[in-house]
Amino acid sequence: MIAYLRGRIVMKSGESAVIETNGLGYEVFFCEPSLDALGPEGATVEVFIAESISMYGGTALYGFRSQEEKRLFDMLRDAVPNTGAKKAMDYLGKAVKSMQDFKSAVAAKDAKRLTAIFGFTAKTADKLISALKDKLPAASEAAAAGFSAASGVYTQALTALTALGFRAGEARSALEDAAAEAGPSAGTEAIVRLALRRLSPK
Repeated sequence: MIAYLRGRIVMKSGESAVIETNGLGYEVFFCEPSLDALGPEGATVEVFIAESISMYGGTALYGFRSQEEKRLFDMLRDAVPNTGAKKAMDYLGKAVKSMQDFKSAVAAKDAKRLTAIFGFTAKTADKLISALKDKLPAASEAAAAGFSAASGVYTQALTALTALGFRAGEARSALEDAAAEAGPSAGTEAIVRLALRRLSPK
């Protein structure tokens, strides 16, 4: 079983990369964000691998930029009903926008956040929560920095920033700083305004 590859990217396509190791080229499939972040052709990469046998008998290799990505993929594929490797990669492609926020939303059974921030349908969000709610540890919430989880301020603010094109991870960091400055009674508009000051180029 192949668990890890280190080598040079020979070629990239829309959903995979050919990685050359010791004279052999392996086609490895990635979720879109991870493939984009992998680097250009010619770059040397290190990736973790999961093998999957297709219904036609062939073996496909799925690649991950971190062990955390691979663990979530395994969990999605094994725990979510009617989810094969390809569907698990589709889910992972949405979750890697911000792994911490994804895990936090599932642990909190927050279907609204999964649909608003990550783009899951309501049906898929409910399915993910049902399958994973007891398997993912609750991640630390921005609520600890001054947000009220019940108020929905965090979800609204993060949704607004991601709609403006900011990555969920950088938006979350800016929101936590903004909430600490503004205090627990601040509304969504004030939090977003402060966060934008941190995200905007100097």
